[in-house]
Amino acid sequence: MQRREFLTASAAALPLLAIGTARAGENRVLRFMFDLDFPVLDPHWFPGGPVRINAFAVFDTLYGMNTAADVSPQMAAGAVVEDDGRRWTLTLRDGLKFHDGEAVLARDCAASIRRWAAMGRNSLGQALWSATDEIVVPDDRTLVFRLKRPFPQLPQALGTTTGPLPMVMPERLVQPPYQPFTPVKELIGSGPYRFKADERVPGERTVYERFTAYRPREGGVADYMSGPKIARFDRVEWAVITDPATASAALQTGEQDWWGWAEMDLVPLLRRRQGIRLASLDPLGCLAAMRLNHLHPPFDNPAIRRALLGAVNQSDFVAAIAVDDPT
Repeated sequence: MQRREFLTASAAALPLLAIGTARAGENRVLRFMFDLDFPVLDPHWFPGGPVRINAFAVFDTLYGMNTAADVSPQMAAGAVVEDDGRRWTLTLRDGLKFHDGEAVLARDCAASIRRWAAMGRNSLGQALWSATDEIVVPDDRTLVFRLKRPFPQLPQALGTTTGPLPMVMPERLVQPPYQPFTPVKELIGSGPYRFKADERVPGERTVYERFTAYRPREGGVADYMSGPKIARFDRVEWAVITDPATASAALQTGEQDWWGWAEMDLVPLLRRRQGIRLASLDPLGCLAAMRLNHLHPPFDNPAIRRALLGAVNQSDFVAAIAVDDPT
């Protein structure tokens, strides 16, 4: 098991969003480094952490989740629930635009949610899809979920930060037939940053520029993936640096501004360096679990499972991850 100072993949998207504490020079460029690249562009297709980091910069969701795991409207202005919870009417905020200049319409949202849910790669999306009779679009700013049965977790599903994400894309990119093994090739969202395809070098570098037509949600405060997302940098450069020692050196010399993961072995050194701040940005922490196959021997026997539980020392796992650092 690798030893890291944990920052979950969703929280790692924060450098690309509303960060007021990172260094912003006169040219307002943030140089961000991570040890992985994203293998695909499509946020509906793959659940990996780097895909989600990229997705939360480029796209937006109908609902957003805060650090308490509560959700609130994000692209949506609000919702009306009727018919004993079997009809949800969502209204979009004014002024939403895609990076190609086209307005975000309700049919874009409906097509995106249909594809994300129907692909079956997110458990909440699967549950929502099984409870949905149809999604209809009465006008450009309204989409209606007509449900077979009440599904009170609808906002949680549309604002989830785990698994493949319910990001809104232009309708033309997500039209049926849905092909679960064919991701979209074009990255056009309505989020605070525009993906610079012409500067993308797979495995090495990804570049974003601030989307000047993005309108943050009014009111409230930015909290995780909810509230007003303020793009504080004109440009973000994501460098893929796989070697921890190289990444640490780049941070210490000022070649890079932000390191998404700090290897625990290097934390004491980084703490001693003036001008470097270490922080855990994710108050929810990281949960690791070992799931046993109950269908096959020996773990089909509850007594064997109980014996294994007694043999596992949780502190050994924590020590493997965090060395001897109690923070």
